[in-house]
Order: sequence, then C-alpha cells, then structure tokens
Amino acid sequence: MIYKLIPALFFGLLSFTTPTKNTTDPKIIAENTTATFESKVNLLYNNLNSNNYKLPQLESFSKALEGFYQLKQKGLIQNNILTLIDFSLSSNVKRLWVIDMNSNTILFQSLVAHGRNSGEEFATKFSNKAESYQSSLGFYITGEVYQGKHGQSLRLDGLEKGINDKARNRAVVIHGADYVSDSFIKQNKRLGRSQGCPALPEELTPEIINTIKNKSCLFIYHPSGSYKISSKLIS
Repeated sequence: MIYKLIPALFFGLLSFTTPTKNTTDPKIIAENTTATFESKVNLLYNNLNSNNYKLPQLESFSKALEGFYQLKQKGLIQNNILTLIDFSLSSNVKRLWVIDMNSNTILFQSLVAHGRNSGEEFATKFSNKAESYQSSLGFYITGEVYQGKHGQSLRLDGLEKGINDKARNRAVVIHGADYVSDSFIKQNKRLGRSQGCPALPEELTPEIINTIKNKSCLFIYHPSGSYKISSKLIS
C-alpha cells in the first residue's frame, strides 16, 4: 500500500481564481493557481480558525487534506466536514479534530479511544480483521446514525482495501463511552480502550455525530501507515 494521492486533484478541484495578496480567506488561499500543493496546505493550516482549540499536527493535516479533496472530486463527500484522528498522539490528549472545510474552522477537539489490542496509552498496532479488537487506519466515509448498545452511534465505511474496508462488517462505529473521559485518565493513567471503535466522550457524542454524519470524510492517521483510497471501493 503506497500513499500517492495526486496533488493535481487539489489544483483541479479548486483552481478557479487568483487570490488577493495576503488574504486569510481559506477558499481564496486554496484557489491560488500558482502555489504548490505543499504551500497551499501550509497556507490553509496557518489560517485555520482554531476556535481556541489546539491545532492538529501539520503532517496529519496534510495527509487528511489530500484524501479529502480526492473524495470531494469523486463526489463521495456530501457533508463538507473533515474529521481527523491522530493516533500518533497519546490517548491522554485530545487527538480528534472536526473541521468545517467551508469556513476552515475547527468545530471540535476531543479525546478518542483506540482498540484495546492496538496498545496501552499509545496505539501501535492496527488491523482490518474481525475480533482483532484493534483500530484500523485510513480514510472513511461516515454513514447513517442508529441507536445501539452505546446509544446514538454512527456507522463508518472504510475506503482502503485490506486496511479498513471491513469496518462496517466489524461494526467499527463512532459511539460514546464512559471510559473516554478525563476522570478515567486520572484513575488509570491512560484513556479507556474500545473493541476497535473510535469511541468519544458521552457528552460530546450526539453533537459530533450530528455534525459529521451523512457522507463526510474521516481520516485516522498514524505515521506507520501509508494511505491509498481503493478505486474499486469508490468507483
């Protein structure tokens, strides 16, 4: 699996006008036809409206943005929201970001759990197999909302063959859990872990689900991964 998303996709999708100098409008920044993909990412990143949240790391944001625009070009994204989970970070910090791509604004930053067999405080192992109780990396499209054993939950469809395309069959979904909390961290020195789901704090779950549901992009990053959205899965 080789991560080779084409920067030209970004250009072709958004290259319609030339920006005014020193603008901070994210749409105008993205439309800069003379800039390289890397410089566009840097401009968007540097002009993210943090909403008083901590910014994600540039590396994970850059990879998330490439996949987002590939899915956007293919018409698979209907909800212009990008959710980024960075599993290179400790589970004791808020490593999930929900970003409104229309306004280049961070809407949420949250704790998020990884699978119990992916690691303790840090996630280091990942799997696409049923009963592995490990998280899966890569790009997903959010699906439908349902009421499950954890209350309101959100189905996910993995887009990377052999990496996360079994997510729906494995019932890897977004849901709330009482072990995703600061109090759990204080008692156990680390966040609680799931059976492979990106579980959220119970108090934030409904609002986040209602924001990202119905075909938005979710990306789970780790530096050990390389990412390629399968053309068979998105054709």
